Amino acid sequence: MTELLRPHAEQSFAEELAALERVDDRPKPPRWRLSPWAVTTYVLGGEADGVTITPKYVGRRRLVELAVATLATDRALLLLGVPGTAKTWLSEHLAAAVSGDSTLIVQGTAGTPEEALRYGWNYARLLAEGPTKDALVPGPVYRAMQDGKLARVEELTRIPSDVQDALITILSEKALPIPELDDEVQAVQGFNVIATANDRDRGINELSSAMRRRFNTVVLPLPDSADEEVEIVRLRLDSVGQALELPPATSALEEIRRVVTIFRELRSGVTEDGRTKLKSPSGTLSTAEAISVVTNGLALATHFGDGELSAEDVAGGLTGAVVQDPVADKVVWQEYLEAVVRERDGWGALYRACRAL
Repeated sequence: MTELLRPHAEQSFAEELAALERVDDRPKPPRWRLSPWAVTTYVLGGEADGVTITPKYVGRRRLVELAVATLATDRALLLLGVPGTAKTWLSEHLAAAVSGDSTLIVQGTAGTPEEALRYGWNYARLLAEGPTKDALVPGPVYRAMQDGKLARVEELTRIPSDVQDALITILSEKALPIPELDDEVQAVQGFNVIATANDRDRGINELSSAMRRRFNTVVLPLPDSADEEVEIVRLRLDSVGQALELPPATSALEEIRRVVTIFRELRSGVTEDGRTKLKSPSGTLSTAEAISVVTNGLALATHFGDGELSAEDVAGGLTGAVVQDPVADKVVWQEYLEAVVRERDGWGALYRACRAL
């Protein structure tokens, strides 16, 4: 597993999950690996059997409890939020803790076919034998229904509306008809669906009222404070950095805080002290993008510098994240550099590096 670029959550945190299993004596829903209490502890952090449980999600405890409680009912869970609010990250860890398997996933795109939500066919066998169970190829949702596990549907609103509707019968009747075989697959206890969606991306498809009624929606907000966002970036960098053999994020906290501060100010349209109003760029400037900027900077520092993250290392990624529109965003960025970055004590190196680009 040490050679894997990105192990699944149940692989990366196998020791933590096992420790929670050993001490978990609370009631568990059918086929759940951990109790709802232990799932929440796994997500938010704590301690179990002498093992430190690292936080996977930094945010409001009540939101996680609402999500976990929903999965313990017959209602599906929709994690809604702007891009970069850890929807996919949270859904993966919920599936790992509940089912011990986060791989039953449908990735939503504009080209996702209905077969991805239902089942497909082995066409060689279909032509040779006709429609039979052996020729049928179960999809992730089908397998989750059979095994009593959680299925994940990522970017639900990217999937065309007529394809989304394939989920309605599954979520309401807990059954998937197979008309070609005059048969159906019925979900066993433990089955449920976690979907993620955002409403700011381009090319989204609105969910129908029928679809929305099948979900309990939990809205994941942007981090409440700069300290919280810095901690999220640090935790994710430590996780990503191990696989990429990059320096620990604790050595880069100063630059992380600068990047987070810039993103938060440009998102909100005002400086931290509230004195200067700012124009906002066209991009979302999410926490996920901040993680990407700092990761790229650490790679530059490791392979082309002295290993210490500097302003020069983050300037390129920072400029690329802000300037999505080469005309309008460039003006916004230049004004911010001159009015804010240039005037801040200790930010001179970052100002010069960004201006040089």
